[in-house]
Amino acid sequence: MESLVEDLLTALPSSYQSEEYLNRLQKIEDEFQERHEQAFKRLNMEAEERGIAIKRTPTGYTLGPVIDDELLDQKEFIALPITEQERLKKLMTDIQIDLQRIVRDLPLVEREQYQRTKALNQEITQHTVEKLIAWIENSYVDQAEVITYLGTVKKNVIEYSADFLPTANSTDTTEITNMHSRVAEFHEYRINVIVDGALVNSSNSARVPIVFEDNPTYKNIIGRIEYISQMGTLLTDFTLIKSGALHRANGGYLIIDAHKLLNNAYAWEGLKRALKAKKIHIESLDDMLSLDNAQSLEPEAIPFKVKVILIGDPEIYFLLREYDREFSRFFKVVVDFSQQTDRNAENSQLYARLIAALQSRNCGLPLNRKSVGRIIEHASRLAGDSEKLSLQIESLEDLLHESGYWAAKKNHQTIQLEDVEKTLKKQRYRQNKYAEQMQEQIIRGIKLIDCKGDKIGQVNALSVFQVGDFAFGQASRITATARLGHSGIIDIEREVKLGGELHSKGVMILSSYLAKRYASNRPLPLAASLVFEQSYGKIDGDSASAAELCVLLSALGNIPVKQAFAVTGSINQLGEMQAIGGVNEKIEGFFAICQTRGLDGTQGVIIPASNQSHLMLHSDIRAAVTEKKFSIYSAEHVDDMMALLSGLSIGAANTEGLYPELSFNGIIQCRVEELQQLQKRYANQGKNVDDH
Repeated sequence: MESLVEDLLTALPSSYQSEEYLNRLQKIEDEFQERHEQAFKRLNMEAEERGIAIKRTPTGYTLGPVIDDELLDQKEFIALPITEQERLKKLMTDIQIDLQRIVRDLPLVEREQYQRTKALNQEITQHTVEKLIAWIENSYVDQAEVITYLGTVKKNVIEYSADFLPTANSTDTTEITNMHSRVAEFHEYRINVIVDGALVNSSNSARVPIVFEDNPTYKNIIGRIEYISQMGTLLTDFTLIKSGALHRANGGYLIIDAHKLLNNAYAWEGLKRALKAKKIHIESLDDMLSLDNAQSLEPEAIPFKVKVILIGDPEIYFLLREYDREFSRFFKVVVDFSQQTDRNAENSQLYARLIAALQSRNCGLPLNRKSVGRIIEHASRLAGDSEKLSLQIESLEDLLHESGYWAAKKNHQTIQLEDVEKTLKKQRYRQNKYAEQMQEQIIRGIKLIDCKGDKIGQVNALSVFQVGDFAFGQASRITATARLGHSGIIDIEREVKLGGELHSKGVMILSSYLAKRYASNRPLPLAASLVFEQSYGKIDGDSASAAELCVLLSALGNIPVKQAFAVTGSINQLGEMQAIGGVNEKIEGFFAICQTRGLDGTQGVIIPASNQSHLMLHSDIRAAVTEKKFSIYSAEHVDDMMALLSGLSIGAANTEGLYPELSFNGIIQCRVEELQQLQKRYANQGKNVDDH
């Protein structure tokens, strides 16, 4: 269209300078000039025959009587007889009427001349325009709406052809110099390309558009009408209509981050309205909310067919499904991608290829074999399972980028194992401020944790703290008391409302186990208490239930347990050990304490056997275990854990359900029998046995 306007600015003036056009225009002018002169000539002849002369003056026409071919002046006219004056006045009045009729008809004649000239101009313009616009029509012959539009353009150009002609004071040189500005003046012939399909499918015309909208505001999705300020007034036109993501994705796929979409006002409602109507109606928020009465454009709604894909956390999907009744109508397919995959030979090979692809895309250094293996090992660490691989691509890219930095610092041609190890060490160092502070409290003796000796009713438990995306383990002391009474097991954390629901559940489970194991046929006259020492915040989770049971058994049977061990694990009512989370961080937390105080080969951690597959420990712990300076034990039952802590055998019950006296089960069984006898004796004496 810009080329067409430029051609018109050149071709139309040339057409109006052609010999054919000038001859036909002169013919029209001559014809109407002749008609004008003939009308006055006839009137002059008629007036002369009646003795009246018609004279043209600067102010118009003047009539006067003629006698003997002489025009009478005012004095001579007055000297004539009255009857003659009256006759001449009547003749001049008749001639005046005829003259007025001729003068009155002049605008009509001029209008007819103008129409004839305009018709000639339109004919010449149409001929020129049709030749110039034909190549555009041939290019879009299969686009009916484009052909209709070009027909409208053709009529408009013909109607306003004078706009394309040079101005009176312009020269050919100035017209050529100002051609660009002259083209820009014809604003109405510009094309506002909302979406360029050629750009979308530049690589392959058969491909459909795939659009990812990173900033899904209402305007960026639906489109917008922009305004320009002129003299304090906001103006707009069709060239200021801008497309949205739905326009660009029409016929293909639109991908939007659900969280960002919901954070932008009215974007979600605008998207749903478009999906419901299957049309994109560009409308400003002010108009939609009836906040602005100013007149604006109303672009034609554009039909569209788009597959909208929302990406985000599962929580957002469930919230939308629960609270938006229209959500399920528009978004019928849900795909929940796993954050991890199996670690096997095939997937390890694919993971290595993924690493290579990321490095190639980011123009990073290649990795040698050992560094790739270490990164795959770290991916299992992130997954929290030695048999799984994490698919957190962002964490992987960060690791590769920083490893490349350390490799470049040492002028390595490839990323080596030491570069990856240094990166992982630096990442832990940058985030372990709180872990170091809590470890320091233990080392300085502010927080009491023993790593040596034996104690009754005292066990080291392990817990995990999460700070942002960094998790670290920490040891905590659990103590218990047990005596004769009827109050049962008191969870002090629960009583002071610092214990969570899961923690309370774990205490109830160990209470059930204790009663079933040692007093299945008779009441258990026990008053016991459990507490996390030096805890000043909420405690939740059942991963300390095994430690709580062991410390309770220690207190009940007066059995010393080894403080060189830390315990973690959950139990069920059968006393079976159950897997817990954060096992690596828990082990590393206790190891750090023991390492600082000095490893003597007696320290270790007891974990559930089902957590063995989750072990992905740091190299310093693996080295300490290999050198037998630190131990990691697994237990399938609380009996296994108690045997390790006490150094006593589990013991096997005989046919009467009695355990050997030297086993820890036998000792506890004897203590329970003693409590039952004491309860019976006090009951016979009629005394209150509570809290004795």
